[in-house]
Amino acid sequence: MSRTNERYAAYLSTYTMDDNDRGIRIFDVDVEKGRIEERSSVSITNSSYATVSHKGRFLYSITDMGVVSYRITEDGGLNELNRAQINGMRGCYLSPDYEDRFLFVAGYHDGKITVLKLNDDGSIGRITDEIFLKGVGSKGERNFWPHVSCVKMTRDNKFLCAVASGNDHVMVYALNAAVGKLKLVDIVRSEQDSGPRYIKFRRDGKFAYIIHEISNTIDVYSYEVDENENPVFNKLQKISTLNDYHGRGSAACAMDFSPDHRYLFCSNAGDNSIGAFAIDENTGLLSRKFVLPISGEYPKDICCFPDMKHIISVNNESDSLTLFTMDLEKETIVMNGPEIKAPKGNCLTMVRLSDE
Repeated sequence: MSRTNERYAAYLSTYTMDDNDRGIRIFDVDVEKGRIEERSSVSITNSSYATVSHKGRFLYSITDMGVVSYRITEDGGLNELNRAQINGMRGCYLSPDYEDRFLFVAGYHDGKITVLKLNDDGSIGRITDEIFLKGVGSKGERNFWPHVSCVKMTRDNKFLCAVASGNDHVMVYALNAAVGKLKLVDIVRSEQDSGPRYIKFRRDGKFAYIIHEISNTIDVYSYEVDENENPVFNKLQKISTLNDYHGRGSAACAMDFSPDHRYLFCSNAGDNSIGAFAIDENTGLLSRKFVLPISGEYPKDICCFPDMKHIISVNNESDSLTLFTMDLEKETIVMNGPEIKAPKGNCLTMVRLSDE
């Protein structure tokens, strides 16, 4: 839970169109009131995803021509450091390793994984590895070629997990941190035509959660490293992201932890809802608390406030942010003020700034 002297900024990545070049919008955050207010923006084309370094000093964003790095200023502003090419089509996801030494980019459109070196000053360096995934799935309209939708390191910083949504599995690569090279060591296979989208690891690193777009499910895995330094994933649970009464036409979207990692949140397009699941501390298993509507269309991302009393839905197709007061014990969310207009939002990230 946040302290009263903590300050936060929020960064919204958006597609740019209709002569709009403000690809990242910067918001001041009022944690107590559960509201955000836009104060500035930076010009960047089609910021399909952005993430913050683990030390909280730098922000990295996808753009049409590759990736861009920014230094986060004391007041939450963004100062551009540099831009780098990825030798491929525009990426859809990016993340740094847990030592902020490398940046990984997922290519949905070309099925490519790109590894870039990060410099000590936060700028982006050279490409150290490039991997094009191979193979096809069972549905021609979706799986005609591989799609990489997420790249995420295990919490021990040993393995990169690349979600191959077109092939219904997760490729697991050992990272050689000395040279920035990847070596395939395992494959975690999802159910056929389930469409895995994202993978995330609980803070202690013992459990992995994979959300599936087409089957509207979350799979829970235990994770460990055996005596030969090989990754071991064991499936523990499959749980629906929807209510039992829901009909067809939904697609699971975002997935994220609460700040204390006691809860996992997800969103569903079509159903246009947010789901909250309690995480068993010992087993890692999920139990559904609620799945409730978000008063918008296509909740492409969700963001929980640091106090865990408020949550935001980024509604890509209705060009809005909707904000809610949340009570996890009573299993409710209530609209918290008017929606905020935000064209083509993709993801929202909150960052703690220096104490006042």
